[in-house]
Amino acid sequence: MAEAAGASRRLASPAEVVAGLAGVYMAQSVVGGVTFQGLPAVLRQDGASLSEIGMLLVTVAPWSFKFLWSPWVERYRLPPGRPHRSRRVVAAGGVVVMAMMVGAGLAGPGALGLLMTLLTLAAFATATVDIACDGYAVETLSERHRGWGNAAQVAGAYAGTAIGGGLFLVLVDHLGWAFACFAMAATLAALCALFVLGRDGPRPTRAPDAERPNLGAALRRREVRYGLLLVTIYVVGQKWAMVLIGPYLVDAGLGLSWIGVVNGLGGMSAGVVGAVLGGGLVRRFGGGAVAISSMGLQAAVTLGFAASAAYGLHAPWIVTGLALLNAVVMAVGFVALYARLMGYASLDQAGVDFTLFQCADAIASVVGWLGASAFGDALGYAWCFGLTGAVAVAATCALAPAFRRADAAA
Repeated sequence: MAEAAGASRRLASPAEVVAGLAGVYMAQSVVGGVTFQGLPAVLRQDGASLSEIGMLLVTVAPWSFKFLWSPWVERYRLPPGRPHRSRRVVAAGGVVVMAMMVGAGLAGPGALGLLMTLLTLAAFATATVDIACDGYAVETLSERHRGWGNAAQVAGAYAGTAIGGGLFLVLVDHLGWAFACFAMAATLAALCALFVLGRDGPRPTRAPDAERPNLGAALRRREVRYGLLLVTIYVVGQKWAMVLIGPYLVDAGLGLSWIGVVNGLGGMSAGVVGAVLGGGLVRRFGGGAVAISSMGLQAAVTLGFAASAAYGLHAPWIVTGLALLNAVVMAVGFVALYARLMGYASLDQAGVDFTLFQCADAIASVVGWLGASAFGDALGYAWCFGLTGAVAVAATCALAPAFRRADAAA
């Protein structure tokens, strides 16, 4: 009994588990922030067109298709009857990502082809880490702590994006591209250390005779299939306008340092506030109601960008306010959505199931981002924001029946 009690004391508390997970999610989003907010602003200032900037979307491909190798990651991470290897996966992936960021610093923003290759490899590594990290989160956090875990995931994502899309731009503007990339690599090391060197939390041991993780087992479950439909509808309404915001801030007359502050301190604060607010609202009103309300607000914000572009409302307080409000609304919505999705994932292969949801998210996002980038130069911001706002209105109407079907299947 004393030995068992001592072992229990050596386990991490839920707060420690959440902190370690938040560090990994922040690290992943640092790379995403550099790729989709920092670099587009740098390229736009150097005269790149929206079509050229849109080529960066190729680097998101690993996030769209990581479900293809998720069963192999889960089989390595969860050896039957033996301790899990989540920390090994995170440590190995972190080393690869840091190396790619150092390489990006040496290559420079002018070598777009090489830069895209390095960022794609970094995305492959972070996507693999995410499979292991998500599976660990679902297994380790009890149902009553998953809300906090998901809030940490969303808040960590916003904080990481603030570092990659905000602090990164400030460093580029004042200290140069290479220094900024090296600083991001050092930041990644510090953030991943929270998880890799931390204590393990209480989690179930995989039975020796458990079925090997596979995609077929996930797709045979109705709650997974309806969850995929729910994710697609939600992302179509919420994220299609996101790729336009960074270039729009540049064309509206904001400087890189100001955009860096908006994406950095402002975006991080708005995202954290939205994540905490989302957790409280979900606890009070339920995830479905919060997600639907958030989508309606998202439509309003996107149409606000359309009005700003159409009527030349480029005052810094207007475009900055819209960008920050967008961050709050997105954070609230994704806390509500992904708290639900964690409940749809099987404990026998949580990394596979949750990865399928995220890949549906990424694929739906890329489809919209490619369309917005391709037609951005021809149609202009007003039409692009207007069309994506209309899509968000349609998604708001479709969410209620989608939630009902997913809940009935669970």
